[in-house]
Amino acid sequence: MSISRVGVDIAKSVFHVHGVDRHDQVEWRGKYKRDKWLDAIVKRVPAGAEIGMEACASAHHWARELQARGYHVKLIAAQFVKPYVKSNKNDRVDAEAICEAMGRPTMRFVAVKTAAQQDVQAAHRIRSELVQQRTAKANQIRGLVGEYGLVAPTGIGQLRAALPRWLEDAENGLTDDFRVLLSGLAEDLRHLDDRIATVTERIERHAQTDPVAKRLMTLRGVGTLTASALAGALGDAQAFKCGRDFAASLGLTPRQHSTGGRDRLLGISKRGDSYLRTLLTHGARAVLRHCESKEDNLSHWIRQLVERKHPNVAVVALANKTARIAWAITRHDRAYDPDLAAHTA
Repeated sequence: MSISRVGVDIAKSVFHVHGVDRHDQVEWRGKYKRDKWLDAIVKRVPAGAEIGMEACASAHHWARELQARGYHVKLIAAQFVKPYVKSNKNDRVDAEAICEAMGRPTMRFVAVKTAAQQDVQAAHRIRSELVQQRTAKANQIRGLVGEYGLVAPTGIGQLRAALPRWLEDAENGLTDDFRVLLSGLAEDLRHLDDRIATVTERIERHAQTDPVAKRLMTLRGVGTLTASALAGALGDAQAFKCGRDFAASLGLTPRQHSTGGRDRLLGISKRGDSYLRTLLTHGARAVLRHCESKEDNLSHWIRQLVERKHPNVAVVALANKTARIAWAITRHDRAYDPDLAAHTA
C-alpha cells in the first residue's frame, strides 16, 4: 500500500516522519538528519501525496522545497496539533500528531508563503524591532540625564533637539565623564534613526512597485507601510474564503464564550498578526479623527456608528472593515470603490 499522507516534525538537525496509507494504516516511521530527510521523502512517498508540518521556523522554506518536488503541503498552527498528541510528548509522537491533525476534514491550514512575501514581512519585522530599540534607547537617555536634573519634553523629536543643547551647555551640571557617555548614546540614537529610515525607504519603494499594494493604498487609513504589510500577509488572498476570515485571522473579531444556547460575545480576540492589527487600528483612528468634514458614504457610516458606540469600538469596527475590503480587492483583483465601502459585507 502506498503512502498517501505524511506528518513531519521539523527541527534544526533531526527530522521525524510519520506516514500512513489512504486507510490510515501506519506505513512509515523514520528519523533523518537535515540533509537526508528530503531524499527519504522522495524515495518513499509518491508525488501528489500530502505532507504536513507545523507552521514554525523554516516551515515555509521546506514547504516550497516539497512543492517543487510535486507534493501537496499543508501547514498547521501548533495549537491545532497539540490536542492530537497522545500522552507524553516527543518528536516521534509530534510527527504522528501532525499526520493525524492534517487528516481532519475541518482542520484549518496556514497558506505557504512565497519568498517575496517573506522578504516583505522580514523588512517589516526588522523595522518594528528597530523602532522598539530606538524607544528603549530614548528611555535610557531620559532616565540617565534625569539623575542630573535634566528633563526633555515628551516626544522623541524633543529629545533629539535637547541632546545637543545638553552636551554644549557647560553650566548644566553634567560631568565630563558623563558627557562622553551621553555623546555615545546620542550617536546610537542617530544610528537607529538612520537604520529605520533606510528600511522604511525600502518598504516604500516596494509598495510603489507592487500592484496589490498600490491598490490597497487607495483605501482610507491605509498608507505605504500598512499597504505593504497587507500585501505581504494576503498574497493572492486565496488562503481565506472571505474577508471575515481574514479579519478574524488578525484578531479584529469578537471573542466568543457561549453556552446553553446563549451567545456571549466578548472583546476582540487579539489573535494572529498583532503588528498588522496595530497598523490597521492606527489608520482607522486617523480616519475617525477627520471624518467630520467629509460627506462620502464611509464617513456617514462612521459618524452614525460613533453616535451609537464608544469611539474605540468604532475604530476597531473600521479596522475590521478595512481588512475585509483589502481582502476583497485583492482576491477579486478590482479597484477600491468608496461608494460601496460603507456597504461591504
